[in-house]
Amino acid sequence: MLEKLKYLWQELNASFWLIPIALLVFFIALAVGMIYLDDTLEYSVDEGIYKYFFSAGVDSARSIMTIIAGAMIGIAGTVFSITLVALTLASSQLGSRLLRNFMYDRLNQLTLGTYVSTFVYCLIVANTITDQDDMEFVPALSILVGLLAALAGIILLIVFIHHISVSIQSDRVIADIYLSMSKHIRNLFPEQIGEEKEKPREDLPKIKARYSFSLQIRSLKTGYLQSVNSNHLIKLAKDNDMVVILLNRPGDYLVENLVICEILCNSPPGEDMEERINDNIITGKARTPYQDAEFSIHQMVEIASRALSPGINDPYTAISSIDNLTAIMCYLANAHFPSSFRYDQHGELRVIADSLTYTGMLDAAFNQIRQYGASSPAVMIRLMEALATIRKFTAKEDQQQAVILHARKVMADAQNAFADSHDMKDLEERHRKLMMYKNPG
Repeated sequence: MLEKLKYLWQELNASFWLIPIALLVFFIALAVGMIYLDDTLEYSVDEGIYKYFFSAGVDSARSIMTIIAGAMIGIAGTVFSITLVALTLASSQLGSRLLRNFMYDRLNQLTLGTYVSTFVYCLIVANTITDQDDMEFVPALSILVGLLAALAGIILLIVFIHHISVSIQSDRVIADIYLSMSKHIRNLFPEQIGEEKEKPREDLPKIKARYSFSLQIRSLKTGYLQSVNSNHLIKLAKDNDMVVILLNRPGDYLVENLVICEILCNSPPGEDMEERINDNIITGKARTPYQDAEFSIHQMVEIASRALSPGINDPYTAISSIDNLTAIMCYLANAHFPSSFRYDQHGELRVIADSLTYTGMLDAAFNQIRQYGASSPAVMIRLMEALATIRKFTAKEDQQQAVILHARKVMADAQNAFADSHDMKDLEERHRKLMMYKNPG
């Protein structure tokens, strides 16, 4: 349940309507509270300095609220239009998958929510202004709050226009994706499903030999695997004395009736086991960064791939993507990749997961960029420099071999694509330095 609540909270944060709705509710409550204060407090706005800040006339008060309400709903429409234009530009130039990042943008949500909420606030206050024979009511404090909200809205519009013009620049988008990617990767890789063991005591065939019964669990839905409720899965395996072998990881596409895991046990499980396993797996229409460590990397790769397309031909954007991916791969070189074998608190094997590896992450980061950028000397040279930098951070032999393999692929593609021998010589020089480097660790 807790895992599903976390997932729902992530989805709510990615929605564009959460903050505007929250602001709308707050401003409605504020309007009711301010009207109550105006009706309860006794004060005079005709004397002293107060007459310069408070409206005393019914007609002027109603006019002020009407003007502010009309202006706010008009600006809200303008803000909505500007946001749609920015989303369209970002989608066409950088990729539609980046729209989620703009949906996360708190300033965009705050701006739209402020104008719509101020509009509703002014309508509520204007509705209470009365001028009848037996009673006249002008909520001066409420009107003052409306004026302050309008002033804040003007300042917010200036900030919003500056922000939206900066946020669609490719360098800024790449930097924002890097920050999001860095945050998610640092949160994901320290996490563990149960108590991990660095090296399993037995290999998979020996583990299967201990159990007399196996059952294949199939997916009940079609969609992307977004989240696995790890703690409940461990508990379920422990309560039923079984081992769950997961065949997919977050980010994989599941098809209904596809085998997603295998259960090992010594007695047939209950008839509802397939449903109970599927209850611990969340699928959706699109990939999310919640447990999918490769999602943000693919976003960065998509920007670089689009930049290298013949229609755009923007190697500088691709180089910027390579630089940010280099920083992530340098961090991952020293990060702890969880073992595929996960144990409960008593040291019993309960889950065998399909875990990510450094080699797989390196492939996801650079394979497509190398393939699309093979004909661009600037991109291939920077890619070789990036691999040389990454090798300085790799201490494990398998990681170094993965980096060397990518360097060889870069050289092979460049030999087939480079037309200038001088470009090839520059690339060979950087490759030579990469191969000569010896990690002191």
